[in-house]
Amino acid sequence: MTTTEAAADTPDGEDSSSAAAPGEESRYGLAATKRGLVLMPAFNEEHGIAGVLDRIRAHCPFDVVVIDDGSSDSTAAIAREHGAIVLRHPFNMGYGAALQTGYKYASQCDYDVLVQIDADGQHDPSFIVPLANRILEGHSDACVGSRFLTGEGYIPPFARRIGMVLFGYIASVVTHRRVTDPTSGYQALSRRVFRFFTSDLFPADYPDADVLILLYRAGFRAEEIPVAMKASATGKSMHSGILKPLFYVFKMLLSIMVTILRKTPDPDQIPR
Repeated sequence: MTTTEAAADTPDGEDSSSAAAPGEESRYGLAATKRGLVLMPAFNEEHGIAGVLDRIRAHCPFDVVVIDDGSSDSTAAIAREHGAIVLRHPFNMGYGAALQTGYKYASQCDYDVLVQIDADGQHDPSFIVPLANRILEGHSDACVGSRFLTGEGYIPPFARRIGMVLFGYIASVVTHRRVTDPTSGYQALSRRVFRFFTSDLFPADYPDADVLILLYRAGFRAEEIPVAMKASATGKSMHSGILKPLFYVFKMLLSIMVTILRKTPDPDQIPR
């Protein structure tokens, strides 16, 4: 089953456009005048997703779509109650597949910019608009929020930290620019990028450092800006335990190798 087969739940008669209210342009800049979408993959996040959605509403004028990746709890119902558009996978398909469902939705609805954020409260929603405005102002095609440019001392688990250092080094060498946070999922993407990510070139298994390399090889401009992050409020992680981080490192190295060795994407084939 492909990600486009996910079922969409939206309130009847509700306009999903993200037009800002009068007076918000001075607060949000260009983000107040463009159609933006916040993309949030979620799996069994019923205990924390309400607070995250409320904080997003307080900090940005964009629509919010939650990709419920086969949750067995009340994630979808709670997200809908707090104003989100909900797209549901019938079973758990993985983080990358959830992202790609969101990219397809954003493409079909012709949004100007997309900002992806985690559902576990790790990402501070106050950075959504700054990330989006870097795209809307033409500074880059993809803007990644880096937790290591703030100087706030964020310390990830040891096994994940090793992977970050290794993947950051590889990504920096390949892309010829310093990459400080190669595994950050807090990103703003231009319309051209998220449409590109609906293709089979998107590494849906583990979209991290390999995505940065793919963007570089396809000719997109990527940058990092400092953002604040904290440990997951739920204490859960897709890389928790001992074996999962090791498997993740192996799979990511393999995906990076494939991304480097595969034929360079033809810029003329990238949707505009």
